[in-house]
Amino acid sequence: MPELRLNLLTREWVIIATERAKKPGYFIQRGNKRISPAFLETCPFCPGNESKTPGEIMSITTNGSWLVRVIPNKFAALSPEGQRIRSNNGLKHLISGVGKHEVIIESPYHNIPTALLPIEHIADVLKAYKERLIDVYSSPVVKHVIIFKNQGEASGTSLIHPHSQLVGTPVIPFQARDRISEARRYFDHTGECMVCSSLRDELTDGRRIILDTDHFTTFIPYAALSPFHTWIFPKRHRATFGDIHDDEIIDLAYHLKTILSKLYHGLENPDFNYVIRSESPKECECDYFHWYLSIVPRVSRSSGFELGSGMYMNPSIPEEIADFLRNVQIR
Repeated sequence: MPELRLNLLTREWVIIATERAKKPGYFIQRGNKRISPAFLETCPFCPGNESKTPGEIMSITTNGSWLVRVIPNKFAALSPEGQRIRSNNGLKHLISGVGKHEVIIESPYHNIPTALLPIEHIADVLKAYKERLIDVYSSPVVKHVIIFKNQGEASGTSLIHPHSQLVGTPVIPFQARDRISEARRYFDHTGECMVCSSLRDELTDGRRIILDTDHFTTFIPYAALSPFHTWIFPKRHRATFGDIHDDEIIDLAYHLKTILSKLYHGLENPDFNYVIRSESPKECECDYFHWYLSIVPRVSRSSGFELGSGMYMNPSIPEEIADFLRNVQIR
């Protein structure tokens, strides 16, 4: 019989369609390992084309060459100049579109996805995330910072060269506000952090765990919103990614490489998004919120049911997905 599972962190019901669920192998993206050159003359992110991306914000270098670059987004969604001004005119509410929009170029190599980068290189990318998150939150116009990665056409990206983005918005988005509010409500009711409670429950159950180390646990949520939806939870309770320690960065890089490599080899390099869900560094020690990283492979599509109901229909069984990923061999 189908099950309705409640995702406590998102407050969304998920229909796990057990009787018509697809086996994990159904979601393999055959032929998706595209062969690209290591350098593309027309790519603005490739080495030698730095003049196409002026205004470098920071870089991480080795032997005089850059490994990671952070630049302003040429087609920024928000303007870095101006004041945060709000106006209300009847039912029309408006805030000036100021904020930050940056691109983190993850590697000088055009054709090497994150899954195939060395752990130390991924750690450098994470260090850039941390530095930029802390700095952007210091802007008086920024109220919320989102760090995310789009890979592949289905994820919404238009450039193949490996990169991530950071957006600092002049408002706290309703989704983030709602999750913070729910985390606070859960803490007020139980005296516990919801993420800490969920992590303890998942470790006790064990069936959905993919990787567990000293600092992080990677798993498929009990009420995964879609096939292969994956969470990486830090074990140390902190509200902000900006407080991650150096040894935790290395461990997180190991988790990120492991899960992305399993997706790369097990599903033939699917398109995906990941996002770091974090509070401001000012809220570092708050009891109720706990930062984490969410990965959403784009191996299925939403339908009118999701749009019309606000519920999700997952055509896979989380326990089977976790077992499949555990058994994927990383070459």
